[in-house]
Amino acid sequence: MSWKPSDSNELHFIKLVSTRLSILQIKTTEFLEKLDNEIQKVSDFFVKESNLLIKKSEEKNVDTFDENEASKMLESIIRLENFVFLSYTGLVKILKKHDKHSGLSIGEAYLYRTASLTLTKSDLLLILKKSLMEKVIQEVSPTSSKTTPTIINNGIKVENNSTTTSSSVSLGTTTLPTLLSKIPQSTTSPTIKKNLFPPSNLLPHQKVIVSLTGPHGTDIIGCVLECMAKHDCEIEDFMLSRLYHDVTFGVLITLNTHNIDLFRDLAEASRKWDGTLAFDVHDRDQNYYTSSIEDAPYENRIKYTATVLNQNGLTPQFLNDWTKFLLKEKISVEKMQRLNEGKLSCADYKLSVPNNTDFERLRQELFTLSTSHGTDVALQPYDVFRRHKRLVVFDMDSTLIQQEVIDEIARHAGVVNEVAAITELAMNGEIDFKESLRRRVALLKGTPVEVLQTVKENLTFTEGAHFLCKALKKIGFKLAVISGGFIPLAKYVKNELGLDYAFANQLKVSSDGLTLTGETVGPIVDAERKAELLEVIAQAENVTLDQVTAIGDGANDLLMLAKSGLGIAFNAKPRVQEKARARINQKSLKYVLYLLGYTDEDAKQLYNDS
Repeated sequence: MSWKPSDSNELHFIKLVSTRLSILQIKTTEFLEKLDNEIQKVSDFFVKESNLLIKKSEEKNVDTFDENEASKMLESIIRLENFVFLSYTGLVKILKKHDKHSGLSIGEAYLYRTASLTLTKSDLLLILKKSLMEKVIQEVSPTSSKTTPTIINNGIKVENNSTTTSSSVSLGTTTLPTLLSKIPQSTTSPTIKKNLFPPSNLLPHQKVIVSLTGPHGTDIIGCVLECMAKHDCEIEDFMLSRLYHDVTFGVLITLNTHNIDLFRDLAEASRKWDGTLAFDVHDRDQNYYTSSIEDAPYENRIKYTATVLNQNGLTPQFLNDWTKFLLKEKISVEKMQRLNEGKLSCADYKLSVPNNTDFERLRQELFTLSTSHGTDVALQPYDVFRRHKRLVVFDMDSTLIQQEVIDEIARHAGVVNEVAAITELAMNGEIDFKESLRRRVALLKGTPVEVLQTVKENLTFTEGAHFLCKALKKIGFKLAVISGGFIPLAKYVKNELGLDYAFANQLKVSSDGLTLTGETVGPIVDAERKAELLEVIAQAENVTLDQVTAIGDGANDLLMLAKSGLGIAFNAKPRVQEKARARINQKSLKYVLYLLGYTDEDAKQLYNDS
């Protein structure tokens, strides 16, 4: 709409709003008048039927009722209570829909009004129901002289005074059949009729979700739970979410009575704490909540965690494309959690993924999305092993340290270009690793052994390597380096970082111990050997492969990454990144902690605590 209409037939914005509000006022008034009439009919019907039942009980004293008379009248009362509750349930749904479409929040206030109606509570009917329950208990128990029923709230407490048995049972109308089955009976006890009580769908086992949103966190929780306790509800589940000062507390309850005073008390509590109250009542013949409030909307789907990471910050452009990707794949976001401090650069998503998802295709599309934004997306199963990894296995060259060791040795031997060319072919998977190692080591023949010490002194550790290893050791991780490089340097790295294991190739030296012969001794640590050693270490530490994290950058690391529960390609070659299940293309190794589910606050505690 333009600021001012250019067409004389077009309404001005203010006029348009005024017209629509006027119509809404008329329609809402008409709606409330009709609703009042219907609720009054329900209340009148309840009063009429209640009076008939009470009058019948007064004409013939309850104490003189036989078993059938008492049970039939009790069933009539329960039917009447059920009618009231179903009417109230319908009212809640009608008001909820009205508030949604009108934009007016009158539902809570309207429900509060109904508290003045007789249908919300009839003391005389309640007394009659208790008397009938007591009568039924006495009729079916032949040892009534030894059993004293005592009315408690809306139920019966039956105490057995027998000298051979000591027991007590407390319950409301929902569990009367259970109670009767537990009353001690003599061998001359009459058989209890199966049809003595009404069908289970007439009994008060309605499930309701109650949610209260407001600025007083603990008070909100307390007032809801106080109402639950007052009305003897069964709490099936609850959850709390917070946005700054505002909280939403939701409770899934099962009602034990048809008394709707609970809803009036919740409305009063909501007003007291400046809260917004909502009810969600469902048909009782359907099982809406098979697990929990939190998981109910995501039944029969696969749970995954996605960690998105960019050290320079998560941009709106990436987050928008990432969200559109999830929508396209029909993936639901259950939770989002920020992991880093300062500018938003890392977030954890709990995702609900359709069962029929093609994960290979999904990972390929994620890789394309990730590379186009320079932002890492690590997808892994959301299970108990995510934050219970116990072993981390590192590659060494270009992972724990920034150099390729064999290239550094070759630099001192004067053959760096030849060796580097072969190294590149191997890292990209273009030639067999064993063959590439044989060729490169052969070029080192005659190089003085002292070169190894020189290279060691000039090694540069990758940023975050010390931080990560110290933090992981603090919480009991076992750490290993498995390298296609050489054991003297791998042992140095092991000692510097406090690792538990070091495996690498062994260079053969001349008989006088002064020069390299251009050969290796023992098994070559290639891709297959790395994967085997990872499994051996896991077995030695009694750790499952699901609890292993492997980190590397080259093609000879792919088998190791695939065998572990979490395989991370760290600043890896393109082919390795495409094949790996998770990637980190940031400069620091400390970001591995994010993929394990730890926040910056967690990391600081792990690193700083002595």
